[in-house]
Formats: sequence, structure tokens, C-alpha cells
Amino acid sequence: MSTITEILARARSRDAALPYAGAVTPAEAHTLLSADSGVKLIDVRTNAERDWVGRVAIPASQHGAVQWSTYPGGVPNPQFIEQLAAVANKDEVLLFLCRSGVRSRHAAKLATEHGYTQCYDILEGFEGDKDAEGHRKQVGGWCKAGLPWLGA
Repeated sequence: MSTITEILARARSRDAALPYAGAVTPAEAHTLLSADSGVKLIDVRTNAERDWVGRVAIPASQHGAVQWSTYPGGVPNPQFIEQLAAVANKDEVLLFLCRSGVRSRHAAKLATEHGYTQCYDILEGFEGDKDAEGHRKQVGGWCKAGLPWLGA
């Protein structure tokens, strides 16, 4: 089993060109969150996605929910940074999660640009990409990895 230090070092080394600290796999994110190490998950999916699809099963103290875009309409959340400040400190290790790993990358980048120093993207997201039949949770992501989550 990897230590927190080893996981974060691996996350930083995955792609030196990332505009934020690094990227973790869903399994690595789960290990970090399970270690009770002050790591916080920031779920940037819409409230509707969390309510209708499900959410990561972790203690509330380790979870922050800040929509990257709003539902309905998919309009960018103009208060994203202000809302992030209400749930996270700039020196905490923050793991950003979305459906498939796209919005979370943007969120980690924007947070980094606003002084958050330890922003990590969770690769593959909560549901992962679509399979050949157009279904999620089959190709990658938190759910496919068999990590704990609460269904809608």
C-alpha cells in the first residue's frame, strides 16, 4: 500500500505540464481520503447529478460540493471561487471530482490560479466515460473501481 507522500508524488509526476499539482486515480483518491489525512474531496458536479446519480461515500467533513456549472442550463458558476473558499482552505490537499474528469480539471486549474496550492484532479471522474452502448460506470471512474458510493 502506498503512503500519502508516495501517492501525491506519483500524482505530481503523471504530467509535469499540468496547470495544477497533479492527478490521482480513483483508487488513489480513496486511499488518500481513507487515511484521514486532512484531504478533502471537492465534487464539482451539479446538485442534480449528485442527487440523481449518487455521491462518494465519505464523511461530510471530507466533502465539499461546489458546482462548476449550474443545472439547468449548464451555465458556468460565477461564484465558484467564493463557494470553494467557504468549504476549503488554500493550503489543504483538494481532490476535484466530476462525472468523467473534464470539469474537475478546469476546477483544479482555476483554484490553482486563485492561490489554492494543492489541487489534484481525480482521473476518470465519478462515472467515467461512456461505453460502446452509451452507458457510464462501465469503462472507468469511481463507481467502476468499486469504491464506496451512495446511489440516488
